[in-house]
Amino acid sequence: MTKYTGVFAQAGDGSWGGYVPDLPTIVVNGDTLEEAQENMRTGIEFWVESMKEEGLAIPAPSTFAASIEVAA
Repeated sequence: MTKYTGVFAQAGDGSWGGYVPDLPTIVVNGDTLEEAQENMRTGIEFWVESMKEEGLAIPAPSTFAASIEVAA
């Protein structure tokens, strides 16, 4: 099992968008965070399978996300 970092943000209309820094073609959205996460999982699985079928290299995860707390 490989874990890629997904970055999600909520839009002004309440929907969610996300992307995978290590796989720049993976950009998703959803009405809820859960839907966006599932769309991302599906997108990554499809992308990896396509790369395997083409005999192309699959990049290893190299991105880490952290929440940084500051006084505001």
